[in-house]
Amino acid sequence: MNPLKKVILFTDTDGRASFRDERFELNEGTPQSRLSSLMPSGGYQLRQSPVGFQSSFHCTGHSQWLFVLGGQMEIFLQDGSSRIFGPGEFFYSNDTLPEGATFDPQVHGHWSRQVGPDPLVTLFVRD
Repeated sequence: MNPLKKVILFTDTDGRASFRDERFELNEGTPQSRLSSLMPSGGYQLRQSPVGFQSSFHCTGHSQWLFVLGGQMEIFLQDGSSRIFGPGEFFYSNDTLPEGATFDPQVHGHWSRQVGPDPLVTLFVRD
């Protein structure tokens, strides 16, 4: 069975948000139900964003997983690139403000919006 894709939103060495794709190894469980190793978590939050929701540029406050439960979410980076995540898709958000930096919306972070006809429902799971 193929490993799961792990999309990571992170702060690159230039202070800008970037995406990187990695793979989860599913080394536990049975052949019919492959599992990753157990990962720690520091709590979770649910969010519902209405049709038309759009944020401004911001950095992730805490490293966390974001799971899309309903609707679609588009994440935009400073370079103009974007990715859309739909129900059942997820990514690891770790584009925190570099230590000692003052937030500059022309350099740091990402922005997001709800896309499509359905409200956006997300689950955030902190490290």
